[in-house]
Amino acid sequence: MLRGLTTVNFFADDVPAAVAWYAEVLGQEPYFARPEEGTPLYVEFRIGDYLHELGILDSRFAPHTRSEQPSGAMVYWHVDELEDNIERLLSLGATLHDKPTEHGPGFVTASVVDPFGNILGLMFNEHYLEILETRSTV
Repeated sequence: MLRGLTTVNFFADDVPAAVAWYAEVLGQEPYFARPEEGTPLYVEFRIGDYLHELGILDSRFAPHTRSEQPSGAMVYWHVDELEDNIERLLSLGATLHDKPTEHGPGFVTASVVDPFGNILGLMFNEHYLEILETRSTV
């Protein structure tokens, strides 16, 4: 049934500020924006080994009421150096949401809250690397 991740959307009251923050975090500009001219209401970045989409959508279009508390689905993005990435995100204005937790050998998760109230999950996952290796040898 589920074939793969297509897009993860985060919400922001200030989309241009969120775009600037994520462009700094990701080291790239979004590839897609609407409207194309003027202040964007929605943007997408393509990131990672499989070019998954990370979208930033103006909070006015959220299908639910936004809470003052960090919220959203917990989506974990694989990172090779968990501690280094957490430190970098904190230095850029994120706050720690959940400290690094080992769930067994080769599986460590953590999360931060971006400056816009979204939870950004990070994970070192040895299976991700195994799958990536098998796909690159095919």
